[in-house]
Amino acid sequence: MTLSELKDLLAHHGERLFRITLPGGKAVPLSFHVTEVGRLHKTFLDCGGKRRESITCQLQVWVGPDYDHRIETGKMAAILNKAREIVPDGSVPVEIEYEDQVISQYTIARHELTGEAVILHLEHKHTECLAPELCGLPALERLPAIGGKPHCGPRGCC
Repeated sequence: MTLSELKDLLAHHGERLFRITLPGGKAVPLSFHVTEVGRLHKTFLDCGGKRRESITCQLQVWVGPDYDHRIETGKMAAILNKAREIVPDGSVPVEIEYEDQVISQYTIARHELTGEAVILHLEHKHTECLAPELCGLPALERLPAIGGKPHCGPRGCC
């Protein structure tokens, strides 16, 4: 999901609660805070020596001892609007950083609207070889999940 798509979603449903579900269906506790909105610019060399860049908007989510805290979509939209100087490009993908035993980064797979909430369903972020032809690897096949779990294709794992 891009930043513009997320902002539009929040703007159209400002009265609802804002919720996040991790891969596997476990919900982030209702008392979470969005503690950071960041623009991450990564410049790197892939394993084939090609220079690459990626830019994302990262939302850091934290659960603290404030168990009565609840965030609504309108407040989340206001948080993103405050960050527009830092992340002015709405076309960048949004990632969620969350600590559940370890700090992990997730992409947004889809959203769901219920009567009371906007729910973001997250998926694991994956690594892959960006120059398989130079590394002597077959092209990786990304296959859809079966039963909620990713599976491998005949030429590699996703």
